[in-house]
Amino acid sequence: MAGVRLILALHIHQPVGNFDGVFQAAYDDSYKPFLDVAEDYPEVPFVLHISGPLLDWLSANRPEYLVRVRKLVEADRVEILGGPYHEPILPNIPHRDRVGQMRAFGTRLKSVFGSAPKGMWLPERVWEQSLVGSIVEAGLEYTLLDDFHFERAGMESKSLRGFYLTEDEGRLLKLFPNSEQLRYLIPWKEPHETYEYLKQVAHETPGAVLVCGDDGEKFGGWPQTHDHVFARGWLRRFFDMLRGNREWIECTTLARAVESSLPKGKIYIPDASYREMTEWVLEPERYLELRAAQRDLQDSLNAGAIRRLGGGGGNWRNFRVKYPESDEMYVRMLAVSRRLAEAEASGIDPAIVESARMDLYRGQCNCPYWHGAFGGLYLPHLRNAIYKHLIAADVELDRIEGLTGPRVEAVVQDWNLDARNEVRLRNESLTAFIRPAQGAQLYELDVHAPGVNLLATLDRRVEAYHQVIVDAALGHAEGDAPPSVSQGVLFKHPDLDRLLVYDRSPRKAFVDHVYPLDATLDDAARCRDIERGDFAAGAYLGRVSREPSAVCLELERTGLADGHSIHIRKTYRLVASDPCITVNYQLSQLPRDRSIRFGVELNVAALAGHAPDRNYRTSEGESLGMLSSRIERSDCHGLRIIDDWMPLAIDLSWTQPGGLWCFPVETVSQSEGGFEGVYQSSVILPHWELRGDDANGGKWEVEIRWRVGPESGSTAGRSKGQVRESVAAGQLE
Repeated sequence: MAGVRLILALHIHQPVGNFDGVFQAAYDDSYKPFLDVAEDYPEVPFVLHISGPLLDWLSANRPEYLVRVRKLVEADRVEILGGPYHEPILPNIPHRDRVGQMRAFGTRLKSVFGSAPKGMWLPERVWEQSLVGSIVEAGLEYTLLDDFHFERAGMESKSLRGFYLTEDEGRLLKLFPNSEQLRYLIPWKEPHETYEYLKQVAHETPGAVLVCGDDGEKFGGWPQTHDHVFARGWLRRFFDMLRGNREWIECTTLARAVESSLPKGKIYIPDASYREMTEWVLEPERYLELRAAQRDLQDSLNAGAIRRLGGGGGNWRNFRVKYPESDEMYVRMLAVSRRLAEAEASGIDPAIVESARMDLYRGQCNCPYWHGAFGGLYLPHLRNAIYKHLIAADVELDRIEGLTGPRVEAVVQDWNLDARNEVRLRNESLTAFIRPAQGAQLYELDVHAPGVNLLATLDRRVEAYHQVIVDAALGHAEGDAPPSVSQGVLFKHPDLDRLLVYDRSPRKAFVDHVYPLDATLDDAARCRDIERGDFAAGAYLGRVSREPSAVCLELERTGLADGHSIHIRKTYRLVASDPCITVNYQLSQLPRDRSIRFGVELNVAALAGHAPDRNYRTSEGESLGMLSSRIERSDCHGLRIIDDWMPLAIDLSWTQPGGLWCFPVETVSQSEGGFEGVYQSSVILPHWELRGDDANGGKWEVEIRWRVGPESGSTAGRSKGQVRESVAAGQLE
């Protein structure tokens, strides 16, 4: 036929763990108003992908929306796309979970809309060729990738006006190019500019098929778009343009295009995601180099060829390298997935583990595993949701496997896939992960009952867009800003440049520091160069031992403390039926000619920093302020942290009185609403002035207890329980 066929595809999504008010605002500002307008234009069919978390919310809170969409599906005015249920990045999860998520969501969509999907929305368009097998095995026939993906394979944009076949191990999948040109026109430019572009394509390639697939939230849900799209009538003008030119613009769906036309050929796509994503994954220096090179080349006659063949961006998986916190969630997710698969392989009925499986799937939701123009990884409530569901799956598998009584275990293996052994200590209340090779730090502490990881922290690190904040603070007209913010710098909070502080060691627990005697709270909070030891990230040697109702991990290291060689031995101890981690420190070879300041850093995350019902208290109950407070005390034996909302009480105590510093860890990140400061965790740092003398023989000892529960009470009368055998315990290499 003459003219063009246009496919409008909307992807609407809210991540697992997002606030109910965010779901509601997106519904009010975007999802419902778009449907209100679209229902008036039967001549404009479109494709709709509703992510699983959003579908579940709509089903529970706005079922009338789903009823309206079903009527459009039944009238063949809307095609529903499937995909993985809880919107994971598919290369980030095992093959079995890819197939399981897509099949589960297909079943759910059929129950809601009356028919199973044939095509899918690929989350964040993160593509690897091996996905073909997973997608086809799940029963899906086609998906859409950005034209950027095709250009990385060497194709020119004028060739991308239909769909293609790709293949892996003999399995065929249809791929539609998703037009970047149209995504930048709709809805940002007036409808006549889209008209002119479509007219040009119709002249060059009669019968072309063009796809514009993008986030539905840009129709009213993104800042300042609701007024533009709805109040000022952009969407109605756009639909009027399409209806008025339907003699040569045929609005259609992916399914109809597949039925009515042949593939344009076969193609193999290199690993890629959308263009901006391949840039965000780069380290800041590399990102800025790439942006500078792009500016230098933009007027070159060969710019198009260089873009197609050179690329320059990175692989999505490297977010796990750029952000170790993403990798921590990833390896935790893999462990739960393996455990679930082993339970099924042992003969357990799959129906029995369905609850654990859905928690695993929710714990695979992609948004907190990366960071770009949106908060993602930087949003604590999204990271907390990942851990909540992974912990819930683990606890449910405990129940299924009959592990319900008092118990304690130690398992030594390479938990985080770094070719070094880590140690997991676990009883019925807590799960603790310790990495001897990096400061013998406690890097994850899961509290089972509320499903919270108290060490879901995030380090402060340099981001490329921080230069924009620095330039704004200095009064410069322009910075070297990423494309998403370069046209307007929005600051959601004042004085953000004061938060541009970068951590020198991971914000975890039992991180060992040596400071000069004149170090201050402000020095520690501002991450000034005051470290005088090599213990914070140094490797410790360790071994696991057992007692009748406890497990211990003994670690030791000889290192430098202000130029003097000292020895630290620290022993983690976990007892059956006791929600308490105890760590005993023994320092020896302390210098006798001078004093050193020894500090043990503890971080507490997963709580709100600026809420009055989450606060510090003394052991006597006196309030010391919210968790965003700075606190300095002397001659201190400990403190309490109370979360009345969860509810949760954390008791920290140490047997030797000393000084105490507390301060918040706050990051600066970019989001769709602008730059913002985000509270991540609170540092609790007891410290002591130590000196070896004849009285103590150059030795010193302290025991630190970290107790967690709805309230802190005596452990008297608690069941002793038994020690479970470790699958691989003993000497750590």
